Amino acid sequence: MQEISTGSGQIPPSPWSLADPRAAQPGSDLVCIGAELDPVTVLHAYAMGLFPMHVEMDAGEQELGWWSPDPRGILRLDQVIVSRSLRKSIRKLAVTFDQDFEQVMRACWRVGGDGNWITDEFIETYTYLHERGFAHSVEVWNSGGDLVGGLYGIELGGLFAGESMFHRERDASKVAFVSLVEKLRGCPGARIFDVQWQTEHLESLGVTQISRNKYLEELASVVHTRPCFG
Repeated sequence: MQEISTGSGQIPPSPWSLADPRAAQPGSDLVCIGAELDPVTVLHAYAMGLFPMHVEMDAGEQELGWWSPDPRGILRLDQVIVSRSLRKSIRKLAVTFDQDFEQVMRACWRVGGDGNWITDEFIETYTYLHERGFAHSVEVWNSGGDLVGGLYGIELGGLFAGESMFHRERDASKVAFVSLVEKLRGCPGARIFDVQWQTEHLESLGVTQISRNKYLEELASVVHTRPCFG
């Protein structure tokens, strides 16, 4: 794939060519399988509307898959839902950004079963991208200084693609989510907060769904926006 220009800077060419999600079967979330999880290819994927996650094959082995859900879960930044109980939790917990990226990612891996696709290879690649300003974390701390929640994701231009979140205390992941929304809302320019799939948990925070084609159309309009994290 050729070099691309984004609001986050120039992305050099990738040795891999990923399938265009516009050509994928409607309603099919998995677009293609293969390639490698190198940082440049990962950035190209996000710019195309794809993200990596392993696929379980028939023999029990895993292959690297590139996904573009249809429909796609997103949050309109002005439509976040903050309940009264969540506001109380926000007042009790402290929030930081980019203070402990790797530990947030590892916590997403270890807490529950949903993060089991986060392998050491994913941690190495995304930590590399974090060190170069493309991947970011939100940390939530209790009064004792313990890391009790957080989330991480990729920012490319005006896209923030949330990858995973975790909590060890009530509402801690929601506090991370709302704090990130507030940060993104404070930055100029059009933005997309992509959460991949709408879950019941995320729907309670205001996440809605749009078609893949609509998502790709909006992505193209924000990828040249100046990033919020810088």
